Formats: sequence, structure tokens, C-alpha cells
Amino acid sequence: MNGMEFNDVVARQHAPLVQRAAAVAAAQALGAATQLRDADDRSPQAGQSHVVTLERSDVPEIVREGATRFRLRYDEPASETALAALLACSARPGMPIAADTESLSVLALADRLAASDIPVLINGPTGTGKEVLSRFIHNRSPRADKPFVAVNCAAMPEAMLEAMLFGHQKGAFTGATQASEGFFRAADGGTLLLDEIAEMPLALQAKLLRALQESEVVPIGSTMPIRVDVRIIACANRDLPTEVAEGRFRADLFYRLNVFPLSLKPLRERPDDIAPLAVALAMRHAPQGKAVPWISDAALSLLKIHGWPGNVRELENVVRRALLLADGKRAIGPEHIVFDGAARLVPAEMPASIAALPAAEPAAGKRLSNIVQLSEARAIMATLEACGGSRVAAARQLGISERTLRYRLASFREAGLAVAGGRR
Repeated sequence: MNGMEFNDVVARQHAPLVQRAAAVAAAQALGAATQLRDADDRSPQAGQSHVVTLERSDVPEIVREGATRFRLRYDEPASETALAALLACSARPGMPIAADTESLSVLALADRLAASDIPVLINGPTGTGKEVLSRFIHNRSPRADKPFVAVNCAAMPEAMLEAMLFGHQKGAFTGATQASEGFFRAADGGTLLLDEIAEMPLALQAKLLRALQESEVVPIGSTMPIRVDVRIIACANRDLPTEVAEGRFRADLFYRLNVFPLSLKPLRERPDDIAPLAVALAMRHAPQGKAVPWISDAALSLLKIHGWPGNVRELENVVRRALLLADGKRAIGPEHIVFDGAARLVPAEMPASIAALPAAEPAAGKRLSNIVQLSEARAIMATLEACGGSRVAAARQLGISERTLRYRLASFREAGLAVAGGRR
């Protein structure tokens, strides 16, 4: 966990940004260190090192200077977007990006698990990054230079899944015009990810259990077992103990896989991950050769209050839309944030007291920094009223912490909106 490396000049010129980022990076298990440099540093750079050059500027932006070199211009070192941008620039391709304490603890545990060969079962809703975490475990393991093979058990025809997993001989069945080694042998020496394993038919689960116990497979059409050396990572978006209790998943296979379970929470329950993930996705999808648009504080506030039923996949959709709507502008604002059609920030039937919130200027001498704040106020006050004024219940329904809710209510008052504080 080398995190970030920087000299005294960077520490002085870019505190507290680098201090905050270094603390997060140290817990991310990043592997090789990212070199942080000051824009005025003219000393030679290491040949292949990952470098982020920091520069204070009134016009914040991220400039790609190569596959592993970035220039980060930021205006406010204490801002959440600046921290998110530095974390995103420091991440290697395919590596997890996290800042939430819950996510960091999962990464730290996964890093320790990587050194072993024990099976890992990763639970979590669809779109929370289970495959990314699986690749992280593989890349940090002694098997990193061997194959990583990902199999989605729900995406393959049930009749073909056995042949695709264990292989088959030529002529073993109609259409088998040539032999196939199967995914197990393709992953020999490396890692095999069985995604959505709860979708695997019961009959095939028994054959998978034998393959795991004996470390060998029997291709269809053959009678001779073949030894394989494969580390298994299984992922499920359904509760496997419930599947076992209801007879849809074999108990013996569950206990064979459940040696060390990891759990990924929905994105709404790890709000501190939203900003760095959004910046990283903007960097991934922004046109090459152009600066990456900066995500404004107002846009970030709108992202953080959303419930994210589609998790990271939905966030990626929203970021790609924002890049398209920003159309080459330097910054992504709240006007560029469009959520998936099924998502709503406010109830369809809005209470009369909430509908009465002002639609323009809230109070003389005070202006809302952006229209997003009024949208947030409407959503929060509607939820508070629906929850009988309970901050705890409203925060849970909005997918934010109670502390964040109190902060939002205070900021609305400062902006001149007359809002009630609610009760615990």
C-alpha cells in the first residue's frame, strides 16, 4: 500500500489537498506509488512512473499528458471535487476507486485475501463493482501474471453452460465441430470469476462442486479428468442463504464457496465514493486530446442526493449524458445532470407546503448559488414531511447520512429558504 509520494514543496504548496488524498490512497491498496509534482518543479521525471502534476488555477481542469501522466489544475484545495479529481488521476486503469470508509475497509480486506488461494464470495446488488473487485484481488495475487477469466452464468444458454465451463471434445454433441478447452482450463494457473452464480442450474452446481473439490474437470465426451489449478471468485446479487433455504442453490456448494465472503453496499450507502467515481468516469469517456470537464460543486451536490437505484452503472450513464450535454464546456453544471427516466428526486404528489417553496429568488440580498439547491430543498422537505419530520427516516429514504441532511438544512437556511429542522 504505497499510496502517494511527494516532496516537501508539494506538501507545502498543495496542503491540505495532498494530505487528504494521501490518507485515502494509503487505505486503497494502490500498489505502486503515484508521484505528485508541483507545476513549477523542473526536475527530471521517472520514465514509466504514474505522475500527477498539481497546479493552482482559477480555471480548474484535468489535462491528460499521457497514459500515466496528468495535470490537475484546481482552485480550492479543500473542495470535494479537487480531492475526487486527485484520487481519480492517481488510480491505475481497472483499479477500484473509493473514498468511503466502508469501501476502503473492503479493499483493505480484499488486499489481504489476494495473497491466499481460498475461494471468495462477493455479494452485492447489480452494478456495485463486483467484477472490478474480483480483478483487484487477481491483480494483487501471486496469480497476477496468469489468466483472469470472467464468466457470467446468467448470460449463457443453460444447455451450453456445462460445455463452456468444462470444455468438450469434437463430436461430443450436435454442432461440436471442434474441441474446446472450456473456461476452467482457459483460467489454469489464474483466476476464474463466476458472476451471477445464483443463476446456475442445480444439476450443473453438483458438477461444479466436484470440480472445485477435486481440482479437475471432465470435458463433455471424455472419460478422463484433467487437472486444473484455478482460484475461484464467485459473485451473487441475490442472497445465497435464502436461495439455499428455498432449494434453489445447493448448500454444499454454498459452503464450499463461502470461505471468505465480501459484501459491496449500494452506491447510495457509500456517498463518499460518488465524487471520485464520477470524475474517473468523466476521464474515461471524455474525448481524447481534450481537457476533462470539471464537475462543479452544484452538480456534485445533485449527484450525492440521488438514490442511485442502478448503482455505478447508472452513474456512468449520467456522466456520459453530462459530457454530451456539456458539449466541450470547461465544467459540468447541474443543468447537465439528467438521471435515468425511472428516477425521481421528488414525489409525484408533492405536499402543498413544499410546492409553496419559492421558484425564483428566496430572499432579498441572498441568492442561491444554483437552481440545484432549490431542487434539493424541494426533495428534502418533501421527504421530511412524508416521514413525519423524522430526520433519521428522511435521511435513510434519501440515501444520505443524517449529518449530511443537517448540513443541507443549514445551507438552505443560509440561502434564505425558510425550512424546518425536523426531529430525530
